[in-house]
Formats: sequence, C-alpha cells, structure tokens
Amino acid sequence: MNAIETSQLTKIYSGLGKKATRSLDHLSLSVQEGEIFGFLGRNGAGKTTTIKLLCSLLKPTSGEAFLFGQNARTRESRRLLGYLPEQPYFYEFLTPRETLDFYGKLRGLGSSERTRQWERLSELLDLKDIAHQRIKSFSKGMRQRIGFAVALVGDPPLLILDEPMSGLDPVGRRTIRELILRCRDEKKTIFFSSHVLADVELICDRVGILVRGQLTQCGRVDTLLGGHVDQVELVVRGIRAETQATLREQAEQHRILEDVEVFVLGSRAAANDAIRLVQSGGGEVVELHPIKARLEDYFMREQARHEEVPRGDVA
Repeated sequence: MNAIETSQLTKIYSGLGKKATRSLDHLSLSVQEGEIFGFLGRNGAGKTTTIKLLCSLLKPTSGEAFLFGQNARTRESRRLLGYLPEQPYFYEFLTPRETLDFYGKLRGLGSSERTRQWERLSELLDLKDIAHQRIKSFSKGMRQRIGFAVALVGDPPLLILDEPMSGLDPVGRRTIRELILRCRDEKKTIFFSSHVLADVELICDRVGILVRGQLTQCGRVDTLLGGHVDQVELVVRGIRAETQATLREQAEQHRILEDVEVFVLGSRAAANDAIRLVQSGGGEVVELHPIKARLEDYFMREQARHEEVPRGDVA
C-alpha cells in the first residue's frame, strides 16, 4: 500500500471579478511507505496547495487524494499524519513543554502518554534545556525544532513537511536532515517540499518536480540524473605557454594552483582532446575528475523546458 496516492488532483482558485487560476493540474502521484520523497518546484508551482489538499486544509476542485488507502478528507486519515507548515504558528507565551502537551491533548492522548511523548521528543529534538522558556523569544531554528516535535506528537506514520529547512543556517539544516533520516529509520514516510536542492539530493529516495501545477518528472534521484557527466576537471603541470593559451580558449574555467593548472572542460570529448594536447606538448596530466550532473542543474533544465510551453487558460 502507498502512503500517499493522488488521482487527477486539481485545484482551481477563483474570485469575484478575477480570472480563475489553476494552482494544481491533474496531479497523479504515488509515494511509497517508508521513503523520503522530495517535492520540488518554484514559488507558485503548487507545492503548498498540494500539501494543504493532502492535509485536508483545502477542498480539491476535482480528483482525490488518499493516505494509506483512506480518503484524505476523512478524520481517520488525519490521524495518520503529522504536519509541519512552512511558517508554524505557536502561542507565544507557552513553553515547549506546554505546547507539546497542548497538541497531545488535541491528539486525544492521556496524561501519562503525553508525559512519555515529551520525554521522547525532548530528547530527540534537544528541547530539555529550553523546556520552560517562552516561545516568543525563540529563533527561527528553535521554532522549527518545536514545529517538528509537534508534527511527531502521537507518533504518526506519515510526516508532511512544507519547506522544513527554509530560513535555517547550515547547522539548523543539518539538524533537520538528520531528523528526517532518523524518522525514515523508524519506518516513517516523509513527504516534504524544499528549495534547498543540495539537501534534497543528499537524503531523498525519490523526487517529483512540479512546474506550473503539473508533475513533469518523478523518480529516483540517481535515475533522473543518470550518472550524466556535465563537465570534466583536468589538472595539468608543465605545459607550454601556447598550450595554455589553446586550453584557455577551449575551457569553461581556468585557475592556477601553486605548481598546477586546472581547466574545466564542457564534455568528455573536449577533455580527451585537451589531454592529447597536453601530452603532445610535453606536459603532465596530474588528475582528471568527472563532474556529474547535480539535481539543481537538472531542476533548472526541467523548469526551462516546460516553462517555454504556454499553458491554456482555465475555462
């Protein structure tokens, strides 16, 4: 059974005197149990709309969404998920301990279970030292940890996270990455949107790319990138001035490091030609490094490819 399943899920916003806007366009998507799924797209692509439909915070114009086989609009399905919005809101004068106790009550947990939840989550998210401080004084990173803890109250099998790393410094991002990986180790399913593609590439099993409300690509990161080599870094030593001049014309980048020179060539063929040129001129090839395609580069190409195609107006 899939943790998330959508079928032709569509959301159209309309208002008085305004042209209707199709935020999500016939999204059919499956997320497997126990995987980390990254949901990617530019601002306005429809990511948050999708998340709100999955959490039943919005009603779809058409289509359906299911969580573990149950319709996402039912109360039973909502018991299966924990949700972290992009900008979580808290009662500013409550403490982390009081906040988690409050959400535990909303989950229907008894007093002893809420205490056990606090002990587990405060240890997991390092909240004990700030247990009795008012949230109003907390930084973005601290608030994000509280929000993550709230999403985990009740130990739901599915986590839906909207931009969980947004606005965090490198330490905060690493903390969230480690939490997501730990949740997967506990057999949870994690569905999250993000603009931080380097982090997505590090931890996701699969990704989906949304362009103007339409899912254009979906699959494993390594499969989508396909091991494609975008560039080759060539490190050489002892080349002649005329060889250097020729290589600088051919290379996309050039830099000098102590007794070696580094040239970045745009393809394997260009690198092979450069190697022959170096060796024929009496120079030495010190190192050769293929630079594989990154998810960020793939994402940008996908955006450009689909945004060139005009989309029809909403009827």
